[in-house]
Amino acid sequence: MSQPLYLQLAQNLQNAIKKGQFPVGSVFPTELELAEQYSTSRYTVRAAIAELEAVGMVSRRKKAGTKVESATPNAGYKQTVSSVEDLTEFGEKHARVIYSNEKITANKKLTEELGCSVGKEWLKLCSLRFSDKNPDEPMGLTEIYIDASYKKIPKLAKDNPSILISHLIESEYGRKIAEIKQDVFAILLNEEFAKLLQAKAKSPALKIVRSYIDTANEAFQITVTTHPADRYSASTRLRRESK
Repeated sequence: MSQPLYLQLAQNLQNAIKKGQFPVGSVFPTELELAEQYSTSRYTVRAAIAELEAVGMVSRRKKAGTKVESATPNAGYKQTVSSVEDLTEFGEKHARVIYSNEKITANKKLTEELGCSVGKEWLKLCSLRFSDKNPDEPMGLTEIYIDASYKKIPKLAKDNPSILISHLIESEYGRKIAEIKQDVFAILLNEEFAKLLQAKAKSPALKIVRSYIDTANEAFQITVTTHPADRYSASTRLRRESK
């Protein structure tokens, strides 16, 4: 099969950066200008730039454009977070494979991890995420907890692997994301997760707990994602509020 257009464009842009056509520290042309230059759509350009951002070659900021950060790609996946859209972009760009699905009741240990109440019923889905750069090696394992009343979601998630589960909930049940709370922990991989992630047991990893919160300040989805340390990094930009 031929390579998708956005990946072809991403490769062309990578080569242009390496050759110095877009020097490190410079600002990229706009999406419209690149679309005209490469005779393609703005959607294709946007997806190609997202590929460059994922490997740390460029960074994007609203009202500031796209800046060239490096002439060579990073080995692992780097995620730059400045909004809900940036945070959810990771899920949309990496293939999800669900390998288990069950209904559970939160015990004391789980409530401490998720911050929910004891006895809360959840549908728990477990999935692996794969990157286009290395489709044979999982880049992360996610335990997904959703409200037990959302019985349609497991099948919808399986049938639509490129759509975020939170977006499926929004579409099917009308529950909207107002904010996402994220907590990051440094851990060592246990034997079960190490085997699933094709990594070494007790090797360093990042555990990221995300709570998807609605306008009523209630969490309707919580995910616990484990990434081997050498396959993922995250960048957060903080801005001082003007007085």
